[in-house]
Amino acid sequence: MILAASSVVMIVLAYALVTVLTQRLVEQKIDTAQQEIERAAHTVEQQISATGSANSVQVRLNSARASLTQLGSGDSQAMFEPVIVVENADGSLTTSPEGYRVPENLRALVGQDAIGYQFATAEQENGSPYNVLIMGTPTSSDIPDVQLYMVLSMESEESTLALLRGLLSAAGVVVVVLLVGIAWLATQQVIAPVRSASRIAQRLAAGHLRERMVVEGEDELGRLASSFNDMAEKLSNHIAQLEEYGNLQRQFTSDVSHELRSPLTTVRMAADMLAVEAEAMAPPTQRASELMLRELDRFEALLADLLEISRHDAGVADLSSSEIDLRAAVTSAWEQVKHLATELGVEVVLNLPDHKVTAEADPRRIERILRNLLANAIDHSEGKPVVVDFGENEFAVGIAVTDSGIGLKAGQEELVFNRFWRADASRKRHSGGTGLGLAIARQDALLHGGTLDATGEFGRGSRFRLIIPRVPNTLVEQDPIELALALPPARKGN
Repeated sequence: MILAASSVVMIVLAYALVTVLTQRLVEQKIDTAQQEIERAAHTVEQQISATGSANSVQVRLNSARASLTQLGSGDSQAMFEPVIVVENADGSLTTSPEGYRVPENLRALVGQDAIGYQFATAEQENGSPYNVLIMGTPTSSDIPDVQLYMVLSMESEESTLALLRGLLSAAGVVVVVLLVGIAWLATQQVIAPVRSASRIAQRLAAGHLRERMVVEGEDELGRLASSFNDMAEKLSNHIAQLEEYGNLQRQFTSDVSHELRSPLTTVRMAADMLAVEAEAMAPPTQRASELMLRELDRFEALLADLLEISRHDAGVADLSSSEIDLRAAVTSAWEQVKHLATELGVEVVLNLPDHKVTAEADPRRIERILRNLLANAIDHSEGKPVVVDFGENEFAVGIAVTDSGIGLKAGQEELVFNRFWRADASRKRHSGGTGLGLAIARQDALLHGGTLDATGEFGRGSRFRLIIPRVPNTLVEQDPIELALALPPARKGN
């Protein structure tokens, strides 16, 4: 960029300078020719009158032209070549020197009693062409229509311009090289620290938290390096604290979950014994026993989800994959939540294909994902139909669960997968979920190398899409089913 800009500037300046100098040289040449032709015209007129009319026109013209060779100094003789032209009555031309051709348009201009000039090309004695300035003027003598022309060579001016162009080209190259060198040195002083900062920032992002910039000097760049190092140090400390806090939190969740299993088992045994003797209890005691059993079921589900999410956090969740028919996984998940749909009066439409839809996956985790999606859709459908659609291609299988309930507000598409997140905290959860279902479902999908995402419109419904690769953790080049919210009419109840 610097080289291009410098080159353009030098070319523009050189062109402007050459143009101005060329114009000045041409104007000077024209002024010289005008001064010389006035003297030459007066000499020609005198010489023609002196030769007398007894001689032929050609002799008189040659005599007049010869007198011009003695005009001025030797430099003046070398400066121009005189040409005298007379147009005869029959239209022919008599010239001195004989046979010299003056451009027609210039002769026409001079024939109108005007002084004119024209740039043209002439031939030297050896036949090589060269550029000339031809200046013409009419004269007054007893020979009518005598025209005098001065042919001035432009070779000197062209040599001057050629030398000037060469000097400007050499100077331009030198100046451009110097400018590029100076600019390169200047930019290196700025770019090198910036590149270093960019490289170190990338390494910091990659987890190399001990990377720092070298501080050289106390100028602006030195202060920039110091500020960058201070920022990196603070970020490193915060990241370390967050990692330590996250590890402690995961360890705490795992430890508490494991420690609660033993007392929960004891409480479950006692609750089961109370349930056996429930008929012999008073009605208030029976009600308390039923509430305790129901909350124990929810507590056990929460404890199981906490253990599962802690396995994902610790990175020890394993995948027991086998080739399964995903239609059977949908049917199994539906049987587990069918009672909830019956209780809430929600129609569920399963658009299952007629052929097997196979993939290598963990059946337990796939059923859990689908069970969570169906339970969530039924719970938020507000009594409206829930539709399950299939899609497949050579890379993956897609399953979409769509409801026509309260839907999702803008920005909630990712929040629904956060742990314990609820769109409306005051809304009753009919399915008795723990708040970890969708978070675990997404982790299960990621464990397969697939995706679980959502979309929706508030008041219109929501759509959750599960994509599972046919072979775990392989690239899915094309989505097998669209995520865009579509609410087709219910076709078949189940």
